[in-house]
Amino acid sequence: MIDPRHILINDFNYPLPEERIAKFPLPVRDESKLLVYKGGEVSETVFRELPGLLPEGSLLVFNNTKVIQARLHFRKESGALIEVFCVEPLDPMDYALNFQQTARSVWLCLVGNAKKWKEGTLRRVVIVDGKPITLTAIRGLSCGTGHRVEFRWNNPQVTFADILEVFGELPIPPYLNRDAQESDKVTYQTVYSKIKGSVAAPTAGLHFTPQVLEALRTRGFDLEELTLHVGAGTFKPVKSRDLIGHEMHSEYIFVHRGTLERLVAHGGRAIAVGTTSVRTLESLYYIGATLMANPDATGKALQVRQWQPYGKNGEPAVKVPVMDALQAVIAYLDRRGLDALHTSTQMIIAPGYEYKIVSGMVTNFHQPQSTLLLLVSAFVHGDWHKIYDYALEHDFRFLSYGDSSLLLP
Repeated sequence: MIDPRHILINDFNYPLPEERIAKFPLPVRDESKLLVYKGGEVSETVFRELPGLLPEGSLLVFNNTKVIQARLHFRKESGALIEVFCVEPLDPMDYALNFQQTARSVWLCLVGNAKKWKEGTLRRVVIVDGKPITLTAIRGLSCGTGHRVEFRWNNPQVTFADILEVFGELPIPPYLNRDAQESDKVTYQTVYSKIKGSVAAPTAGLHFTPQVLEALRTRGFDLEELTLHVGAGTFKPVKSRDLIGHEMHSEYIFVHRGTLERLVAHGGRAIAVGTTSVRTLESLYYIGATLMANPDATGKALQVRQWQPYGKNGEPAVKVPVMDALQAVIAYLDRRGLDALHTSTQMIIAPGYEYKIVSGMVTNFHQPQSTLLLLVSAFVHGDWHKIYDYALEHDFRFLSYGDSSLLLP
């Protein structure tokens, strides 16, 4: 049994030449290449053929989060450029409520050129519908690697969601090594994105087109959505020698009762579109296990911690039937008259992890020495080298705007 805490991250390195990183998407989303890993064998096709490759009667689960224009730039009177990157709402903490604010909003932010902004108020004026709007930012206490930042603006007809649309810039991944362009506002969103809150796209979904989604429905597949708001930590490299020294980022998740019921109808099994859907689905199992042990658990007790799935020496920390765990979550919602589960997850999936709900996944090709590569390795039982060697040898495009893979047992 592998204890994920002691995995050496150097064992998950591979050479990724700069020219293999896709800087821009293909003109047609579903014309990207699709690597198929099934039964230990690797082949390739194009993404639009996906509906014909999935097991009959499958349930596919998508992350419907929408990327926000989270980067805000201010110029101090001294001329110094300050970047304020909104990561997570603090006041109000609820994403929807925060976006609806009309005068004041507080966020956890990463601050670029922070040494030049130790105190004072930043100001920026933009003309909206012929009227000037002044946005101010005041830096507060530090929170880990970020800072508490209070935003205020002088037009009660404008929400914070509007502020980000007007003042903000789309936070495309840093490894693209280029500025965001107007086209990214469309191409860096999935065609089914709905719920604002992510600072990075769930990139496996970028390959889907309305035509592919319709083909899936025509073939009788069930399609469900959940929400995980992707945080800036998704780009955080593992800098420690072994995994125990790496702290996973916590991310907000939202799952409707109907999606849980559909999971139950499919025997607690689903094909996840993207690693964010993977982490959300697998987190449901541990939330259910917590509720089975303590039906009165609520709030922080339902947040999935980084090492919660792993016991001593890496063996499973809990062993309850998947269906019982899902039913426990549904019962929790019923007792409280809720339509959806709202919580967060910090869990890490690494080799040694035993998947509970995810029976297949659609995912892009990830960075070397990343937690996302570890997640893939856990699913293919360490066979990631075969997949990535094939992709490198057959001209697949890597990372967010790159090609895709379908991983099946």
